[in-house]
Amino acid sequence: MSEQESCGLPLCVDLDGTLLRTDLTAESLLALGKHNPLGLFGLMPSLRRGKAAFKLALADQISCDPSRLPYNCDVLAMLQVARAEGRRTVLVSASPRSWVDAVARHLDLFDDVLATDDVFTNLSGFAKAEELVRRYGEQGFDYAGNAHIDLHVWRRARKAIVVTPDHGVLASAKSQADVDTVFDDRPPRLWTWLKAMRLYQWAKNLLVFVPLLGAHAWANTAAVTQVCLAFLIFGLAASSVYLLNDLLDLDEDRRHPRKRLRPFASGMLPVAHGVVATLLLLASAVLLAGLLSPGFRAALATYYAVTLAYSFYLKKLVLIDILVLAGLYTVRLIAGGAAVNLGLSFWLLAFSVFLFMSLALVKRYTELLVQRDAGALTACGRGYHVDDFPLLQSMGVVSGYMSVLVLALYINSDTGRVLYSHIEFIWFLCLLLLFWISRVWLLAHRGQMHDDPLVFALKDRSSRAIALIAVVAVGLAL
Repeated sequence: MSEQESCGLPLCVDLDGTLLRTDLTAESLLALGKHNPLGLFGLMPSLRRGKAAFKLALADQISCDPSRLPYNCDVLAMLQVARAEGRRTVLVSASPRSWVDAVARHLDLFDDVLATDDVFTNLSGFAKAEELVRRYGEQGFDYAGNAHIDLHVWRRARKAIVVTPDHGVLASAKSQADVDTVFDDRPPRLWTWLKAMRLYQWAKNLLVFVPLLGAHAWANTAAVTQVCLAFLIFGLAASSVYLLNDLLDLDEDRRHPRKRLRPFASGMLPVAHGVVATLLLLASAVLLAGLLSPGFRAALATYYAVTLAYSFYLKKLVLIDILVLAGLYTVRLIAGGAAVNLGLSFWLLAFSVFLFMSLALVKRYTELLVQRDAGALTACGRGYHVDDFPLLQSMGVVSGYMSVLVLALYINSDTGRVLYSHIEFIWFLCLLLLFWISRVWLLAHRGQMHDDPLVFALKDRSSRAIALIAVVAVGLAL
């Protein structure tokens, strides 16, 4: 067949995982579970009638907004070139017709649409290949896909176009079909998973060491080992929460200037894999928590339950969300003390409440600034308006300064004088904390603050220098 003749062949493109960097069925199940969990049980009867009936029943409950979906830019460019050359373009998918038609109308790049619209036929794999051959003949079309099941179609197509393939798909396609083009711009999978788990956020879990350090028990090897285990457990639990939160916030994240680049929102990781990883991380944390005290397990359960409530509902409540974020920091302190059976002093709890309240307000304030600069009137998925940020700034600065006041009162207390021989050196901590809080809010006001101030502190050289001076001051005070 000549090149001129081949240009007249239809270009057929799969939807899920090919044109889209995601799977509509998996995303729709998540959306249904988030907004109407009982609706998942309502889908069970349709499973007995097969995949097609199940997908159509799901589509009856969840609609598709094609403007928010992550598209593969390489595939879009290929379709535009094909249209410019006069080729017929076909969107062919096993997803329900209502979803596929919505995507086709939105893009306006297709001459025809084939989709699942019969409860007895799931237009996937062999059924898809049969339908395309019936319409265009053997070797009468080119086909772009991504999964093992697409091998049925590639074997009967003239050319195979492989897009972000699953593991082993590319090798199988090359052995069974004529692979013309491969599109795969994904970064290394391990790096993407580490980014999704937000290992850098594990820095917050260093708070579990504070009770041990505050009690000057760092020479107790057994206690240090237990707290290290507590740090790991909270890291696993936190990563589980981060994955779940990202899965539940797909729509909101895709409307955010920066969060739309997160692994699940951008489609770099499959949402179905995210659900499995969430459960595995949680199970690992629960099993390891059995090695520590009941008090620690109670703190961990509280942390996870409150975080789930935050992900599903509390983050939408004005000011309640900030109090919850501040409380979650404090729970880490409580868990650290419970891991080694150390009680927390009134001074530490009071200090942490005010300080973490200030940091939580920084986070919200920064998000509002981003939304304001993007021209939005409200923060996506939150209850704030962009003109609330001056008030949040005032509350945050005052709360931060209150933590400095608590530290100053502690220095003059009997409790402090018992623990430190030269407690006057702790006054340096007041000055350092006052400077750091003021600087954090100044940078936030200028729009130079990371979404999370603790992550910013780890990367900021001035913050690291302040922390070093603080350690020296505490050492001199002992």
